[in-house]
Amino acid sequence: MAHSLKIGDVTIPGRVLIAPMTGVSDLPFRRAASRCGASYVATEMVACDSFARGRPDVVRRAAVGEGLPLMVIQLVGRTPEWVAQGAALAEKAGADVIDFNMGCPAKEVTGALSGSALMREPELAARLIEAAVNGTSRPVTLKMRLGWDDKNRNAPEIAALAERLGVKAITVHGRTRQQFYGGQADWRAVAQVRQATSLPLIVNGDIIDAASARAALEQSGADAVMMGRGAYGRPWIAAALDHALYTGDTLQEPVPASRLGI
Repeated sequence: MAHSLKIGDVTIPGRVLIAPMTGVSDLPFRRAASRCGASYVATEMVACDSFARGRPDVVRRAAVGEGLPLMVIQLVGRTPEWVAQGAALAEKAGADVIDFNMGCPAKEVTGALSGSALMREPELAARLIEAAVNGTSRPVTLKMRLGWDDKNRNAPEIAALAERLGVKAITVHGRTRQQFYGGQADWRAVAQVRQATSLPLIVNGDIIDAASARAALEQSGADAVMMGRGAYGRPWIAAALDHALYTGDTLQEPVPASRLGI
């Protein structure tokens, strides 16, 4: 398997990506992870309407840091006009890749009928994806879950739709929205998305070390893994895990300061 991931005209020099995480993947974290060798660290989730209106805290989430090797801005919204503007602004801000969020399970996001709530509205989702793709010249990717609930696991259908609309890569968290973060991520279910699209596929959910990353790749057939909660407080983890996957070595973690008596 290749040691890089091609997303449109962007080559990611590795197969371990760090997810967009509100309150976590801010600019200081992205700088730290990049300095530790991470090849892909997305911004916090950026609301398109607030971004377009110039709300300071939202604009700050999309800040481009000097010296970062790659800029990935994640957008969320449910109005095509705002999503198109958000994509255009993200490109203007320096985004190399623009990710559209259809996976966030948080009640404040789904309560606004955005994030994973869009998986219940495939027709609207198609309009939003199309608006993002048409709003920018940069590659657009899509992050989602298996579906809203166990009765509506429609990720394969949405992935195929996204590919037809011009999306360049798909990330799937191996849970439904109704599962939130409970139970275990179902990496085997992500394999159904692999069968539905020829796009680069990234598997997400419960990836914390080399063993879980290898299992997720094998069971899903994905091309890369994305770490979310497994990267909390570990800005070095993506580069270390990518090295382990590439070489077959064990994952080399820094010795905690507490164990050194510091």
